[in-house]
Amino acid sequence: MAQTQGLGKRYVKAFLKGFFVAVPVTVTFLDRVACVARVEGASMQPSLNPGGRQASDVVLLNHWSIRNYDVQRGDIVSLV
Repeated sequence: MAQTQGLGKRYVKAFLKGFFVAVPVTVTFLDRVACVARVEGASMQPSLNPGGRQASDVVLLNHWSIRNYDVQRGDIVSLV
């Protein structure tokens, strides 16, 4: 019984270590490098949502290029 409790404590400790490392890394990545967003509506047609589909398109928003002012002609820029 004591081995089972020790094993459970180790799993909880390992989970918490991983959690407290993964969350800040993920938040930093989503804030500084890139994130995923949905594009809905007709405002971006015909580039996105071609043909007036009801389904939304999923895009990767590249934060890194914007921070380095590396925007080229033809790029789609998303504003909040």
